Parts: sequence; structure tokens; C-alpha cells
Amino acid sequence: MPGSPRPLDPWDVLLAGPRPDVLRVGLAVPLSGPLALTAPSALDLAGLAAEEANAAGGVDGREVQLVAVDSGRAPAVVAAEVTSLFQAGVFDVLVGFHTSDVHRELEATLPPGARYVFTPPHEGGRRRAGVVRTGASPLEQHAAALRWLVHARRARRWVLLGTDYVWPRAVHRAARRVLADAGAEVVGEALVPFGPADTGPLLDLVRRTRAEGVLLSMVGRDLVTFNREFARAGLDRRVVRLSGALEENGLYALGGDATGELYACMPSFAAADDGPDEGQLALQERSVRRSGPSAPVVCAYARGLYDGVRLAVSPPRGARRGRPAPAARLARADGLLLRELPGLLSA
Repeated sequence: MPGSPRPLDPWDVLLAGPRPDVLRVGLAVPLSGPLALTAPSALDLAGLAAEEANAAGGVDGREVQLVAVDSGRAPAVVAAEVTSLFQAGVFDVLVGFHTSDVHRELEATLPPGARYVFTPPHEGGRRRAGVVRTGASPLEQHAAALRWLVHARRARRWVLLGTDYVWPRAVHRAARRVLADAGAEVVGEALVPFGPADTGPLLDLVRRTRAEGVLLSMVGRDLVTFNREFARAGLDRRVVRLSGALEENGLYALGGDATGELYACMPSFAAADDGPDEGQLALQERSVRRSGPSAPVVCAYARGLYDGVRLAVSPPRGARRGRPAPAARLARADGLLLRELPGLLSA
């Protein structure tokens, strides 16, 4: 069976019409907006997942093809386009990573019976039938990391900074609960629009409250911009930062971090202190064989999308209620690597 080509344009597929010998997977990937820096990694690994499925015979003999939709736009725009394309038969199942405001809009808009696999950390709450969330909820993702930073790094005064939409708000609710239970306190909070023009007021909040820890619920380009300004202000030398959205592309965009005080609790990293993540390295090797030495880095978002495509094209096995949340992870930025801190998240 031929390998999957690069993702198809949905409007070309619409004009060509349906093919019974093909299973088309819609990819809702942020090709624009703050998360666009992760798109090359995501598209590369989604293509790898499709090619591996086709090499194994496809899905009941049907070739797997990918159809890309830009999920980096306004939620209502993405949901209207994806719903129209689904109803027109452009794809059979949707797999995506994007911000949770887009996720919520898609859940509300997709027609009954639509299959939708949402792969990044999510905002929690109820989900509709046909939707599978493979990432972690705010509490699952952040609780152990926050407790460790409170006790091991003695960070007891926290400022919560995020973008003003559903995921950061859910993260902050969970963080307040965890920090209170750990004997810490929230001394400041701010939610800002995407692409904040001026980080000065946020940095002033950190200084004014004498914060010892900052929980960052920004994503992609916005997270990179804030961390650059945070370091430029000299706050990186004394204030711990924890992010639920820092992945390898973001760390590369920062130029690396050697302060030892920038932490991440995304679900996958390239290396741990007790050895490499073999699954991550194996994916990177297969990606390089497919795309050459300039293949994009395997980041947490891309790895989630790879798993999501594999899940979407796997044979049904009864009623699928979802997948177990990934194990809690905590990593420290170390140059251009995120090194996991092993054995610290069991408490």
C-alpha cells in the first residue's frame, strides 16, 4: 500500500469527492497563531503515523490520508469550517491539538456521531459522546509538580499568570487548591489576551508581590516572549517558573535555559537524569529516516498527535471511553534539553 503523502488541502479533497478505498483523518493543527511554532513537528509525526499505518495494510485495506485544517484561528471560525468539512465527507475522523477554547467550540458544533480525538493537556470537565481526550487534566498535570516545587524549592508565594481562556482558568483553579493544601499561598494572578503587547505589568506583579514561584499558563509564542522578558529583567535568578505548555520547540526558541529554575510538566521529554526516553528517541529516529536530518524536533504536542492518529485509525475494540492520563512528569530546562526529575512525583 502506498505511503501517505503530505497532508491534503481540504478544499482539494472536497472537489475530488469521496473515495471508499481511503480513510481520511482530519488534522486540526495550529498553522497560525501562538502555537504555530509547533506545527512542523506535529505535521511530521502525523505523517509518520499515517505512513506506518499504511505500511501495515491501512485500515481494513483502506489507505490512510491526512487532511489539514488550521486550528490556530478564532474558535468559531475553526469550528464552522471543520463542521462543514465533516458534514461534506472530507474526513472520517478528526484528530487535533490546539487551545482549549477551540476544543470547546468544536465539541459544541460537531454533528452527533462525529469522532474527535483531542490530544494535548485539556481543561477538564465533561465531554460529549464520540470525543476522546488523551492528554491530562489540569489537576493531573500540575499537582505533583507544584507540590514538589513548594517543598523542594521552598517556593511558597505564587503568582499565577496565563492567557484569558478556558484552559488557564482551569489550571489556576486547580493550582489554588493544590498550593493551599501544600501550605503555599497565591499572592497574585493575571489573565491577559493572546499576544500581550506589554509584559511589564506582569513582571511588576511578580516583583511587587515578592513571589517565589510563577505558574505560567501561556502557550507557544506568548510563553517564549514572556520567558525572554522574565530573564531580561533578572527575575530568572531568584524566582521559580513552572509551565504546563513548555515543550522542545519553545525551549529552542528561548535559546535554551541554564538557570535551573525553569520547569515544565508536559507529558514527554527527550531525556531524563537516569537515561533517555527511549520511546521519544525512537520516534525521533523514525522521523529523521522519513524526513531527513532537518526533521523537526519531536515535541510533546507532536508526540501526542502521533498517538492520536494511531488511535483514530486503530480498529474499534468495543466502547472506547478514553485513555488513561499520562503519568505526571516534571522536567527542568537544561540548555536545549528538558531533563526529567525522576522519582519526585509519587507523593
